[in-house]
Amino acid sequence: MRSAVRLGTGSGFTLDAVTCHDDHRRWSPPETSSDYRVVLVRRGRFRRKADGRAAVVDPTMAYLGIPGEEEHFAHPGGGDVCTSLCVTPDLWRSLAGDNTAPSRSTIYVDARLDLAHRHFLAAARTGDTAFELAEALLPLLSTALAQLTPMPVRRGRTPASSEVIVEGAREAIAAGHPAADGLLPLAEFLAVSPYQLSRAFTRELGISLTHYRNRVRVGRALDHLEGGAANLALLAAELGFADQAHLTRTVRRHAGRTPAALRRLLAPPGPSPARPSRTADGEPRP
Repeated sequence: MRSAVRLGTGSGFTLDAVTCHDDHRRWSPPETSSDYRVVLVRRGRFRRKADGRAAVVDPTMAYLGIPGEEEHFAHPGGGDVCTSLCVTPDLWRSLAGDNTAPSRSTIYVDARLDLAHRHFLAAARTGDTAFELAEALLPLLSTALAQLTPMPVRRGRTPASSEVIVEGAREAIAAGHPAADGLLPLAEFLAVSPYQLSRAFTRELGISLTHYRNRVRVGRALDHLEGGAANLALLAAELGFADQAHLTRTVRRHAGRTPAALRRLLAPPGPSPARPSRTADGEPRP
């Protein structure tokens, strides 16, 4: 028996926590997928066979599944819990370059990849799939791809400088361009790889693209709070946050105070209540 819980969905990828309760030594019927899949084990172990080659998959050994590949599984050790990252062929080509058929499918999970995996799962809990989760996706895949394929090379194009990339991204974010709704579409809009875009911000500004984009959104939130915005849930939706809690966490991280506290601090004072007129005797007039 197998169950899956969707942890996040981004532009061209999905993230699931998969729990398997099977306990069998025989190979399962064949399974295929239309996407690329990087599967990392969080707990337990199982066997996988693809293209006639079998391998043991556990927390130290992940695997890459390729579209159309026929897979079989066996679970001689009982159940397991895995993270399954599915990537569409278009996004995979963008990240992996021309080599879409690696010579092997097993991926050794060293401490760097283990940490990238844990960071990716933590990013999924923030609710920011367009930027924070997408940016956490890049070191996870680049670390895995380093074992399988060379880093992508863009042929026929002069690489843009980090300064030019950052300037173009900042302009798109400031203008509210639709492509700026996510890291991956923004990279496509700027005609650079997601790796180039992410690294350009770290190189030029010393901060991540996610941090910069959130800084811009926090500035806009402060403008609204200064104007007396009352409904924080509506404000969160307007600024593209997952929900009010996401807005509160992000504003506190950047400004050191919650939106409610900042609203009290920044909002203009309301008009003083009118004082009732009184008679010569000091009594309120009717």
